[in-house]
Amino acid sequence: MGNALSLYNTLTRAKEVFRPIDPENVRMYVCGPTVYDFAHIGNARPVIVFDVLYRLLRHLYGDDHVTYVRNITDVDDKINARAKRDYPDLPLNDAIRAVTEKTADQFHADIKALGVLPPTAEPRATDHIDGMVAMIQTLIDKGHAYIAKGADGREVLFDVPSMPDYGRLSRRNLEDQQAGARIAVEGHKKSPADFVLWKESAADEPGWEARFTENGAPTVIHGRPGWHIECSVMSEHHLGKTFDIHGGGLDLIFPHHENEIAQSCSAHGNHVMANVWMHNGFVQVEGRKMSKSEGNFVTIHDLLETEKFGGRKWPGEVLRLAMLMTHYREPIDFSVKRLEEAENILVKLRRKADGAEPGRDMPTSYSELLADDLNTPTYIQSLLSADGSALLAAAAMIGIDLKPRAAGFDVASIVEQRLAFIRDKNWAEADRIRDELASQGIQLKDSKDKETGERITTWEVKR
Repeated sequence: MGNALSLYNTLTRAKEVFRPIDPENVRMYVCGPTVYDFAHIGNARPVIVFDVLYRLLRHLYGDDHVTYVRNITDVDDKINARAKRDYPDLPLNDAIRAVTEKTADQFHADIKALGVLPPTAEPRATDHIDGMVAMIQTLIDKGHAYIAKGADGREVLFDVPSMPDYGRLSRRNLEDQQAGARIAVEGHKKSPADFVLWKESAADEPGWEARFTENGAPTVIHGRPGWHIECSVMSEHHLGKTFDIHGGGLDLIFPHHENEIAQSCSAHGNHVMANVWMHNGFVQVEGRKMSKSEGNFVTIHDLLETEKFGGRKWPGEVLRLAMLMTHYREPIDFSVKRLEEAENILVKLRRKADGAEPGRDMPTSYSELLADDLNTPTYIQSLLSADGSALLAAAAMIGIDLKPRAAGFDVASIVEQRLAFIRDKNWAEADRIRDELASQGIQLKDSKDKETGERITTWEVKR
């Protein structure tokens, strides 16, 4: 391996040289979407950030020596609520399937447009229910979990005080958490900080038959898993009891990732679940926190396929570059101005790459920049001084494809396709082609033939 990779570890609050457990199989897990609604631009950030890390790890260790797992959460109370709302005439299980399949398909289409590589594995929570029940039983057997009767039915709860170093990741003090908890509401818990591993389902809610044994007494609970147990089980199934990197958004540090660590370490008897914990910063839109009530809730689909943001559609590579222009650990203000800036950079890069032949390698200096805790802002600036095949290879390292024009990009046929859409009055598709060409540095000019009156479209490279 040529370059030393340094990554900021949330667990230690320090940047450290990355040393994989097994260089022949570098293992990374990233929390994926809960598929109840279209992914918003905040959801896109971890997908893009950890795609860049995946590409870098493959570059450093070899494509066949990196295992990347990103899950899909397809069992969740939000999914249940959305299914009842959107498909009231269907049986709930059918309605849930309709919601999750539609949303997962849209997620995959959206991130494909963002240039994201498929992970090595993409497990779904509903495929790992047996593993969750087994891990919960192990926690009961080891004294880290118990069955209790709550207001909404029986639950299996994790006994937080049973883990002496709970709170290492978030640096939260257990006593402070207990002091602020609503003990009256959570009276069935041994400790107010205890969290749900399995909860009983009502008659109109989905569930699975789970058999648990506590103190020799069997209990069958028709229910569903808590959120945290899902990732503990899916990561172990694909990556083992301890792996190299666990990633996600900053908002997942507590409680999700903290509780994953509690479950996994308590079940397996180890001190760490993952050696390195990485978290990307928050995303706000036009200077404000994104929310539906603020009217600035923007989905990836909106940006790609509608004109809701800035009055136009945006190519996926522009969205990707705009995300990477800010360091992954810093907050980002997603704005029309930022997208326009990214588009201008992309036009310059495509112009510089015009006519270059794709190369296999890039200068070591580029990978060294990226290996410094994914320093993509400096890396992108360095691309502006690169040329030829080195530029193509370096841009591809962060998932920016400059090859279409460099590899015989057939503008004429695409222009003809756009004219066909115009003849059919399909203005949306015609505009999409125009915008995509503009993002690649190609300016279209429409005029009419003086003799026939037919529309003529010419093109030129922006200068």
